[in-house]
Amino acid sequence: MNAPAVQLRTTAVADGLVFPEAPRWHDGSLWFSDMLDGKVYRLGADGKPQPVLEVPRQPSGLGWLPDGRLLVVSMIDRRLLRLQDGKLEPVADLSALAPFHCNDMVVDACGRAYVGNFGFDLPGKAPPAATVLILVTPEGQARAVADGLLFPNGCVITPDGGTLIVAETFGARLTAFSIAPDGSLTNRRTWADLPGTSPDGICLDAEGALWVASPVTRAVLRVREGGAITHRVDVQRQAIACMLGGSDRRTLYVATGHVSFDADKARRYRSGRIEAVRVDVPGAGRP
Repeated sequence: MNAPAVQLRTTAVADGLVFPEAPRWHDGSLWFSDMLDGKVYRLGADGKPQPVLEVPRQPSGLGWLPDGRLLVVSMIDRRLLRLQDGKLEPVADLSALAPFHCNDMVVDACGRAYVGNFGFDLPGKAPPAATVLILVTPEGQARAVADGLLFPNGCVITPDGGTLIVAETFGARLTAFSIAPDGSLTNRRTWADLPGTSPDGICLDAEGALWVASPVTRAVLRVREGGAITHRVDVQRQAIACMLGGSDRRTLYVATGHVSFDADKARRYRSGRIEAVRVDVPGAGRP
């Protein structure tokens, strides 16, 4: 029988956001998308979000190429974009592979991006449908590398580059794959079943456990392979995504807010936050 999870509490480090998503620790700073405000931010040393760029068709997943150029998912038009000399340029059009909006992603050491998508018209209340995880090479070639996934969302890659784990939001599970040298995914297996949750953004720590944001339960869970939950962070608003950062990678940042597809309403209320709590085990792997 599992021991009760350790309870942790956050403090707000940034407020007044619309819908923060995809937090990333990069080059000594926390970066994140404000999806419904159409902007990518970097959290400054003064604790204030500094706008980096605008993505009019809603930014989500963030990552960086080996040469340091930023990649960003443009959700509504289902494109992967690259920041080049201060301007966004297209890398790949994913609309032929993704049935509906794209969402989160992870970028590997070679610059290959693994991009998830809704799979169905969630805002229009269509029934859930399985979909694919898409691989995009640095040259812009795109192909499906896994199928049958229920809303593939946050992804991580282990430090050895050998395993990808994806959160299936509507499957209430974490699914792992082995990564082949050409980026293909093999050896599919369930990493953890999490009934009653909605796994969204995830991040990996140095002990191989995952922090998992679950909007429906307003919590972030630290989960070991097999499903044992060791820690729980409850938040007042919905937990959308999480990232381990800080100088020692022991600060757990949590993007919170109220899940909505009404951008005008969300901009009026601006209930989004970045919250933080100190943890014992540092971050590892990608993103």
